[in-house]
Amino acid sequence: MQIGVNVPNFGPGTDPAMLRRWAQTVEGLGFGLLMVSDHVAVTPDVAEQYPAPFYEPFTTLSWLAGVTDRIRLGTTVLIAPYRHPLLVARMAANLNDLSGGRLVLGVGVGWARQEFAALGVAFERRGALTDELLTTLRAAWEDTGDYRAGTIPLWVGGNSDAGLRRAVRLGDAWHPLRNTLPWLREAAGRMKAVAAEEGRPAPGFAPRIVLRVTSSPVTGSDRLAGEGTIEQIAADLEQLALLGAGTVVLDPFVGDPRETLRPEAAWQALAAVAAHLSLETS
Repeated sequence: MQIGVNVPNFGPGTDPAMLRRWAQTVEGLGFGLLMVSDHVAVTPDVAEQYPAPFYEPFTTLSWLAGVTDRIRLGTTVLIAPYRHPLLVARMAANLNDLSGGRLVLGVGVGWARQEFAALGVAFERRGALTDELLTTLRAAWEDTGDYRAGTIPLWVGGNSDAGLRRAVRLGDAWHPLRNTLPWLREAAGRMKAVAAEEGRPAPGFAPRIVLRVTSSPVTGSDRLAGEGTIEQIAADLEQLALLGAGTVVLDPFVGDPRETLRPEAAWQALAAVAAHLSLETS
């Protein structure tokens, strides 16, 4: 199982130098995947959680490809309805080629109504537009001879039944976000059941979980996967591997944008996980 990291590409502490430090820290610790998120118009509903500056994912990952060597680069998640499918197909194919085949394209339907309105995109059609994007990507890569682009893993984000079914029908992996281990255990079983109903092979399982290291164990039924002592986090990762997760993405952002001014705590948590798991750094 590969371990990835969700890197904040937004907030008051984020600038090109900080993004470079994040990328080189994550790669240097031995993690296998670096992911960033997506917003286009930082409307008030977006800014409340993810304030400017917000670095657009395709341009950011293209730049980070040049300051890293081996780590895979991805989106968690690209908001599918915000861009024309053919534009996404071309940008993704180019980024994958320029990075030496390192792209993972995670997509989702989006949630920020004000941002949809600012972009002139119908919020009510976000599911259909996401289906259209996923279908068009594969067709465009095949029609244009972008066979290398055809190897880009397509992850479908979202915790809903609709997101799960979309992953089964159109994705290479399901990418649920930040939940408890019991929920993830039930969800992994549900994914296999839905695949059987659809008469399709089950997609990969690639959850994103929190990373919050504590000095004493976290108890209670609401404990999120990835929250607690290093031993609890390692046990969560072991359980996810047993559930069939091919990749797990750690998200060290707890929710306060001011964290981006002080990334050292997140780096220390990642270093502790890397040391406990004996990740390869060569």
